Amino acid sequence: MDSVCPTLPALDRESCYRALAARDARFDGVFFTGVKTTGIYCRPVCAVKTPRESSCLFFGTAAAAEAAGFRPCLRCRPELAPYALQENLAHAVWQRIAAGALNDGNVERLAEEVGLSSRQLRRVLLQHFGVTPVELAQTQRLLFAKKLLQETHMPMTDVAYAAGFGSVRRFNALFSERYGLAPGDVRRAQAKEAATGRDALVLRLAYRPPYQWEHLLRYLSGRAIAGVELVQDGAYARSVQIGDSSGWLRVTHAQARQQLELEVSATLAAHLMPLIARVRSQFDLDANPAVIEAHLAHDPLLEERISAMPGLRVPGAFDAFELAVRAVLGQQVSVAGATTLSGRLVQRFGTSADTPFSGVTHHFPQAVTLAYVDAQAIAAIGLPATRAETIRNLARFAAEGGMQLRPGLSLHDAVERLKSVRGIGDWTAHYIALRALRYPDAFPAGDLGLQKAAAGEGARLTEKQLAARAAAWSPWRGYAALALWMA
Repeated sequence: MDSVCPTLPALDRESCYRALAARDARFDGVFFTGVKTTGIYCRPVCAVKTPRESSCLFFGTAAAAEAAGFRPCLRCRPELAPYALQENLAHAVWQRIAAGALNDGNVERLAEEVGLSSRQLRRVLLQHFGVTPVELAQTQRLLFAKKLLQETHMPMTDVAYAAGFGSVRRFNALFSERYGLAPGDVRRAQAKEAATGRDALVLRLAYRPPYQWEHLLRYLSGRAIAGVELVQDGAYARSVQIGDSSGWLRVTHAQARQQLELEVSATLAAHLMPLIARVRSQFDLDANPAVIEAHLAHDPLLEERISAMPGLRVPGAFDAFELAVRAVLGQQVSVAGATTLSGRLVQRFGTSADTPFSGVTHHFPQAVTLAYVDAQAIAAIGLPATRAETIRNLARFAAEGGMQLRPGLSLHDAVERLKSVRGIGDWTAHYIALRALRYPDAFPAGDLGLQKAAAGEGARLTEKQLAARAAAWSPWRGYAALALWMA
């Protein structure tokens, strides 16, 4: 169909229009509506008067809508929409581009990282999204710049470079060409930056409701790394190192707006695209709870737990290596014990951080630091020698790029790659895959807590029995694990 993007095989034109007319938040980010009479494209939750069906064209991505000549709505702001992510190669590449992978324009390098030729990469994106890699990257940069223009008072030069443009001139030209407006016209004169009392930027990140913020914070709080992370007064804060820049961030919940509010130190302005991608992943903002819960609720064991916690998310990790080390520290010890050990590791090997939060004083030690220290020095924090050696093995693995997985890599292959590190078994590999590498079907069937929760009434399933029971929960076994853990 010429009116529905190839990414929407299960949605016909009639279904899209019904969702649009109902302003159904479940479809936010799943498709966009181009209105022929105005030349503007919107999210399905846009509050403007519903256009006639004959005036609508439907697209699976903002890039496809813009490639067809439509401009983004200034009211519903398509850049705020959650992504409609799927477990396939095209969407994995899209995630990398959204995080700035093509800001340097090097399609060949991205193709090499993906394991394809540039021609194959182009064909994959055209088939799934109807646009080329360059067109997709341009849309992401323009929408991100538009977000910064509407939410911050960053100087125009800083906006251009933060959005990945090589020059202000190129930014101005492409913005005007695509949107028919100068960047300055988009900036709302009445917009006011939040008064935080700190030298920071405040940005908004949308999600599909409902969202179990309290449950997610409770989970993160029990596992927060002392000195690096802090959960306090309904907010999550942490230190941040990206490239040569360091700073901090703080995340709060704006429930009335169905958004998270992200406060970022101004020192990280040049890295906002990858930083926001990490935060979206850590807080699982692109999940579609209606789809996930409808699938899992078929099992009576999960139905009661899910209905008590609608909108449950899988807490992720801001940094994959940091989470992987935390997982190793948690082997055969309690959650509280692992938290104590992680704090000692930070105090011994981390570097100091300048933040406005009294409980956030350090940056987590980098992989290259732990890779070449003596294992006995790591063991001195209170670890068995074998586990200290595992952390050093993991650090070397990460320092050599082991945690940077090729887009589209299967869960099985990712787990096997992690298990190639001496000292990492199936439980640890699945836990890392679930929380750090964001595989929604990862499931540590060897977890004692899951085995007990799945059996109920003081009983316990074996690992094999639990794995068999969980097979029906695929491809969302990770969310089932969270529902059982939280219970």
